Amino acid sequence: MNGLQCKLARVALGWGVRQLAETANVSTQTISRLERGEQLRAGTLGGIMQVFEAAGIEFLWGDGDDFGIMIKKLHSLTSADD
Repeated sequence: MNGLQCKLARVALGWGVRQLAETANVSTQTISRLERGEQLRAGTLGGIMQVFEAAGIEFLWGDGDDFGIMIKKLHSLTSADD
């Protein structure tokens, strides 16, 4: 996942930086760094990706520099329905 995919996924879910940070158990600065294109530790990045994947986001990679996201289902991890 790159920074733009993170921001796309977050916006698609209607999450702010603070909500993603709390759900992924990282700081808001970590999310901001990722979205600016800075490299994160593999474990940190993997944890953020797992949160998105659990919420129904799939990360797509194409040929060359192509990338994107797919929304498999809209599912809030903080929903009262869980």
